[in-house]
Amino acid sequence: MISNASRPYIDASVPVLREHGLAITTTFYRSMFEAHPELKNLFNMGNQTSGVQQQSLASAVFAYAANIGNAAALGPVVSRIVHKHASVGIRADHYPIVGHHLLGAIKTVLGEAATEPLLAAWEEAYTSLARLLIDAEAKMYEDAGVQPGETRAMRVTAVERESENVISIRFVPQDGGALPSFKAGQYVSVAVDFEDGRRQLRQYSLSDANGKDSLRISVKREDGGAHAAGEVSTWLHQNVKVGDLLNVTHPFGDFLPDTESNEPVVFLSAGVGITPMIAALNRIAMVNPERRVIFAHAARNTAQHAHQADIQAAQARMPHLQVVSFHEEGEEAGVLKGKMMLERLPSWPRTETEVYLCGPLPFMQAQWNALLAAGAPAARLHREVFGPDLLDNLL
Repeated sequence: MISNASRPYIDASVPVLREHGLAITTTFYRSMFEAHPELKNLFNMGNQTSGVQQQSLASAVFAYAANIGNAAALGPVVSRIVHKHASVGIRADHYPIVGHHLLGAIKTVLGEAATEPLLAAWEEAYTSLARLLIDAEAKMYEDAGVQPGETRAMRVTAVERESENVISIRFVPQDGGALPSFKAGQYVSVAVDFEDGRRQLRQYSLSDANGKDSLRISVKREDGGAHAAGEVSTWLHQNVKVGDLLNVTHPFGDFLPDTESNEPVVFLSAGVGITPMIAALNRIAMVNPERRVIFAHAARNTAQHAHQADIQAAQARMPHLQVVSFHEEGEEAGVLKGKMMLERLPSWPRTETEVYLCGPLPFMQAQWNALLAAGAPAARLHREVFGPDLLDNLL
């Protein structure tokens, strides 16, 4: 990915990035947004306000440096980044802007330690990564038949409450054309234009099977106000009604649960992480209702356990579906009290079965580690990361 001459400087940067990474990324974002305020429309400004995005980028830069020669580790991460970039409309001309301000931030924070050879090495490394992403994103746009940043007007046909903090929104193309094809596990970006002129995009998993007469997303209402995390979800909860138009992107995403084979499969989710799992479950109920499926979900309580109607409908069609629910609060019949624990789940052949995880990062880390300890190969474990933590497995 980079030359032998530059590699020692990147390797030497790893401890420096561990120590100064957050200062570098904070300087980077401040500088870039001052020079290009229009780019705020492409970034989650709630994560900017909370500092999560700066910390995430610091971790990403550190992980990239630490794994720059490890194509096997970086490959899946690059794929996930490409899908995320396509969903918000990143273009090739954005990359020189990012590179200029990232190198400038390294120079500003490190001062005299940012020697010309070190800056040249990072410029080479960034240029190599940018070219890889640009080429992959161009192919993705071409395959999808869309332009970067293109959205499609969708008319809302239903708004339904799935739990006390989750609603589902169904929509169809306003132009009367065909629905875009997608696979269970993929997501769309929804664009919201605020009264002060800002536009924000948020990704929401498609929460029903492909092949229906409409698309469905499920939106958890997060606490937050202006410029805070949850701003878009709060707006959707408060404002969207049947007949409204939403600007929605083409579906993207590389978390693709196996819904088409006959092999047993396991879905483990928590919180709003249930949404891509419901899409997969509904698809299996359509195409192979005899398949053996373990579907386990963890929620705070019954009131916050979304998509129970979908699960009940799947149970009525799937004789070999095993459903296990964990609630931290309450004593409902048929529900296990407490957090999800591997030893409390039905058994399955650990080395032969695909397992899909989605939920808050601590939940997925706990399940991932428990599964590895129980003998499940890492190659059989798959996870979806909603927030800016997609590189934590490289750290």
